[in-house]
Amino acid sequence: MKHTKSKKKRKISFLSSVSEDVQIKWLILLGTTMLVTLLLFPSLWRFTPEYRIGDVAEKNIKSAKSFLVEDKEATQKRREEAVLSVLTLYDFDDGLAAKLEAKVIKAFDHMQTMLSEWKNETIETPKDVSALNQANISEDQPGAPLSLHDMIWQEKPVFESMLGIEISNGAYELLEKESFSMSIAQGITDLLRTVYQRGIVGQKQLLQPEQQHGIIIRPLSSKQEIHEKDLKKFLSLDGANVALADAGKTRLKNVDYSVRKLIIDLAQSLVQPNLTLNKGETEERRARAADQVKAVLTQIKKGEMLVREGEKISDLHMTKLNTLQSEMQKKPVFTISIGFILLSIIFLLISFTINFGANTGLSLKNNDLLFLCVMLVILFVVSEVSVYLVKGIAVNIPYAIETSSAFYAMPVASGAMTVCLFLGLTVALPYAIATAFVTAFLFENQFDMFLFILLSSMVGAYLVRSCRERGVLIKAGLKVSIVNVAVITALHMLRGSALELKLVWDWVFGILGGITSGILTTGFAPVVEMVFGYTTDVKLLELGNLDRPVLRQLMLEAPGTYHHSVIVGSLVEAAAPPVGANPLLAKVSGYYHDIGKTSKPQYFIENQAPGKNRHDKLAPSMSSLILLSHVKDGVERAKRHRLGTAITDIIQQHHGTSLISFFYEKAKKMKGRDAVKVENFRYPGPKPQTKEAALVLLADGVEAASRTLENPTPRRMKALVQNIINRVLLDGQLDECDLTLKEIHAIAESFNKTLNGIYHHRIEYPNGRDGKTENSAGKTNGHSHRGQTEAPQHRQNSDKEKGDHYPGSLGNARY
Repeated sequence: MKHTKSKKKRKISFLSSVSEDVQIKWLILLGTTMLVTLLLFPSLWRFTPEYRIGDVAEKNIKSAKSFLVEDKEATQKRREEAVLSVLTLYDFDDGLAAKLEAKVIKAFDHMQTMLSEWKNETIETPKDVSALNQANISEDQPGAPLSLHDMIWQEKPVFESMLGIEISNGAYELLEKESFSMSIAQGITDLLRTVYQRGIVGQKQLLQPEQQHGIIIRPLSSKQEIHEKDLKKFLSLDGANVALADAGKTRLKNVDYSVRKLIIDLAQSLVQPNLTLNKGETEERRARAADQVKAVLTQIKKGEMLVREGEKISDLHMTKLNTLQSEMQKKPVFTISIGFILLSIIFLLISFTINFGANTGLSLKNNDLLFLCVMLVILFVVSEVSVYLVKGIAVNIPYAIETSSAFYAMPVASGAMTVCLFLGLTVALPYAIATAFVTAFLFENQFDMFLFILLSSMVGAYLVRSCRERGVLIKAGLKVSIVNVAVITALHMLRGSALELKLVWDWVFGILGGITSGILTTGFAPVVEMVFGYTTDVKLLELGNLDRPVLRQLMLEAPGTYHHSVIVGSLVEAAAPPVGANPLLAKVSGYYHDIGKTSKPQYFIENQAPGKNRHDKLAPSMSSLILLSHVKDGVERAKRHRLGTAITDIIQQHHGTSLISFFYEKAKKMKGRDAVKVENFRYPGPKPQTKEAALVLLADGVEAASRTLENPTPRRMKALVQNIINRVLLDGQLDECDLTLKEIHAIAESFNKTLNGIYHHRIEYPNGRDGKTENSAGKTNGHSHRGQTEAPQHRQNSDKEKGDHYPGSLGNARY
């Protein structure tokens, strides 16, 4: 009951920690962005007095720098002049006369054609109602033929539609009388041509203000604009009608009066404007002209008195003060800082919290996020301090060195290099982007410095992705120097500059920055290992030395466990590369995974003398507690000896939540099935979270079970390995790591190969005096504890314990 309550409490604690984790991540991100913002914009917290028009100045205010102030009245006057200089635009439809002429000719030609057909054909009355309606024949006169007159009037709507105007009955009668003569059409087109040559505008009164400067005429066909100053030649609609009447009297004086009047009336009905005001384009051109007018500026000298003490603030004073403030700040600092905070949070969220390793199972813990943010702030502070130092020192340098050249000496790549050492290239590359973004705000040429910092950091991270020696960091710094030189040269040429002395100094400082990055990373690495509990490959190589105090103690106090751990290390080291795991981390974790057994070594069967088993006198529950405790003791020893988080986690996970089946079955036989709780005989876990932890769990069980084979042939060994892995899978111990079935098969193949190399058959040598050979069952195969004689009863129990360890669980092949 007590154990159940503790388990529920652990679950509740875990759930609450998840909630706290989310809050902690947001606190870390917000805290980092706020701190960087304060460092980047210190003016946010400076108090500056604000004045309004009519206020009395509390003290003299002088200009801290020379600047230009805008003369708004003069600027406005120039803009008005620019607007007036833009002429009004009119679109000229130079093809309208031809279109009207074509319509008239087409309409009259149509009627001529129809007249010719009607005169040669006889049409009978249609007998259906629809046809009657079409022919305009009444139903009481069926079969009556249509007269030519009726057919002409029936075609009137078509004729009007083709002309685009309505024609009176009188005019249409006259057209019928004249048989729609083409001479009438020719007269209409001649009159229209006379007025359209001058141009017709809809509202001529709009041209009155333009008489002085003229207008711009843009023909629709050519789009070639013409400046027209003579605006009197253009006709209004009324003027065009008068002009048509005058032209008709002159040109058609020999034509019958009624026909002449008909021609003039039709021409007047057809006429329409071909010169139209383009108001939208005109307004747009005037607005563009006003925008192109530069402000009229008056220079204010540095030290010039802007406002005297006791003087009232006027409009001019406010203009000068506001201009000075904008010159000092350039842009609103508070708004910029808010934007910087938002962008920084976005960059940090994308870089640090999104799962960039979706294909590799990578995720960032709070500790990792804190480390990234701390490194970001440290690098930003280092860069900012470097900027201030460079600006201060550059003034006193006797050589002609520009300040911008010395900026390249900053160790900007050290941050990404350090991150790559501990969290890998997948995290280091997004970190490089975030660092470049934040740090670039310190410089005037922000984009150039962003590219320089980004490329330098990415290359630095790539060069230390598999660092296993301290010297690699210095070599990486030298290679970063070469990249810095290449990037600096590219940026120099991008600005259009040729080879000059400044470029040489840029190269010198770029090389210095790369070397400094390598040196600084070398110093950062041990500090980060100690503060954040990380483990690099360099430290793993140090921990992999079998002469370490922890391993030496294991060898002296628990030699069987030590030998088992070494073999586990060999198994996982060989199986790690095929599945994409870190072979060095897997091997070293295999060495240390059972260091908790040094507390009670004699309670584990590999360390027991033949015939002696201390568990024979203990209750199964007590034996189970002793076995379970070696995981907890191992975690405590790992923390005490600073083995690092990675190894400590694998020690905690190397049994997962597997069942100690031997003592569980023993307890059920003694107390009954209902009296025994399976939770008391399971390891606390968690299950393996990484591939390395899963490898150690599998190798631990396989190596232990392999000792039970009396004749370890390759076939038996393969069956044993496969059986154990299958039981681990069925028990769900690999559910929380990202091993695939294909990778598990590769692990089994690697284990078979390694174990067959360890337990290979050997030549039977003479046994000494009698010359007999040693029985195969007594061969040691390199394991001295297997060749020792055991008491019959103990050997029977031992084999039973070994053989019963995997009915679906781990952790029982040895005690």
